[in-house]
Amino acid sequence: MNLRLYDTHARALREFEPLVPGKVTMYVCGATVQGPPHVGHVRFAVNFDLLWRWFEHLGNEVTLARNVTDIDDKILVKAAAAGEPWWQLAYRNELAFSAAYDVLGCLPPTVEPRATGHVPEMIALIERLIAAGHAYASGGDVLFDVRSHPTYGELSGQKVDDLVTAGDTENASAKRDQRDFALWKGAKPGEPSWSTPWGPGRPGWHVECSAMATKYLGSTFDIHGGGIDLVFPHHENELAQSRAAGDGFARYWLHNAWVTMAGEKMSKSLGNDLLVSEVVKHVRPVELRYFLAAPHYRSTVEYSAEALADAATAYGRLEGFVDRASEFVGAVDELPAVPSAFAAAMNDDLGVPQALAVVHAAVREGNTALASDDKETVRARLGEVRSMLAVLGLDPHDARWHSSDGSSAALHSAVDVLVQTLLRQRAAAREAKDWAAADAIRDQLHEAGIEITDTAHGAKWGLANGR
Repeated sequence: MNLRLYDTHARALREFEPLVPGKVTMYVCGATVQGPPHVGHVRFAVNFDLLWRWFEHLGNEVTLARNVTDIDDKILVKAAAAGEPWWQLAYRNELAFSAAYDVLGCLPPTVEPRATGHVPEMIALIERLIAAGHAYASGGDVLFDVRSHPTYGELSGQKVDDLVTAGDTENASAKRDQRDFALWKGAKPGEPSWSTPWGPGRPGWHVECSAMATKYLGSTFDIHGGGIDLVFPHHENELAQSRAAGDGFARYWLHNAWVTMAGEKMSKSLGNDLLVSEVVKHVRPVELRYFLAAPHYRSTVEYSAEALADAATAYGRLEGFVDRASEFVGAVDELPAVPSAFAAAMNDDLGVPQALAVVHAAVREGNTALASDDKETVRARLGEVRSMLAVLGLDPHDARWHSSDGSSAALHSAVDVLVQTLLRQRAAAREAKDWAAADAIRDQLHEAGIEITDTAHGAKWGLANGR
């Protein structure tokens, strides 16, 4: 396959070889649905969507499981504060996440299991751990015995003696070691609970993913992914409990970096203006996807209005070429293979920045060919650009970016109608040599944040500074 990926567990780039040739199995940690998604929450979805698309481009059949954590301490606290049932808050936010994934063009997962729907599988896994001597029931909780698993800490590179208390249960006195973590939490008054051999209670955070991943992907599967903040304790604990139970579990571990603001991790305390549903009122969803997709998945993304505007401008250059070239040479019915330089970049740990450099180089060549009316070159570059953007889920001619599902898409369409009307008026003024009227229209559009470019094939418009 010649694809290399950075494996967090190995701390190195590794040649990717699927467990079953031609088939790739991935488990990606999804949302804990305590609130609606902001921009930082959805980066993982875009990054792993890019990986999925590249696997499929290479001819693989992909099975992707992305969980929903719909029972959690934070969900219970927020629901109580809001005076609503916990399941109602969780489901409302689950729908908000689904809408955000969809508006950003992410392929729907093969399966999207909820934690609350897989309690029997969790109980079965806990029973296996107790039988193997790696877990114990105490004080209504069931705890994983960290010291019973000699390789605990291998994923994050930590030593047990250097760790502090897990802090995941109020029943700390029941622990043999304060670093032991909860597999199951005993019931508390007013909280939801399920019946188990150890009494009523609810799942610990980590056990759910081990149970669901192996249910849908098997005891050993190819890739486990998620945000870098999940490496410890969540993924470390998943790995430990799964291996201790006898499962091979994930063969590769991939993690995307954070979205930050002023150098700090984006968090729920930043306010509603960074919610995905709000951001796409100001930029088109495809532009937000470009912003999140363009940096390398292991690089931190610094969010700002200026950075988002720059991304929108960059995408506008690609879109502008595709539109002008398509108008010049007609539709490209069959997209060609992606250029070898693009494939090499994607095969090098999903090198999207380098891959986009190939796209922009092709656009520059195509624009030069447009200026000289070189139809053959324009057609060739147009096919290449659309092929590459299709792999990235960014093809301007993809029907999803022209739907009315998002308010920003509908707004852009309405603006286009108005601008085209003014451009026709400007063209008529220029035809009549009424230069003052033509310049006035151009200046009015500029004041509204719209730039006009005169080409051999007519005037084109774009958003100034990505606005």
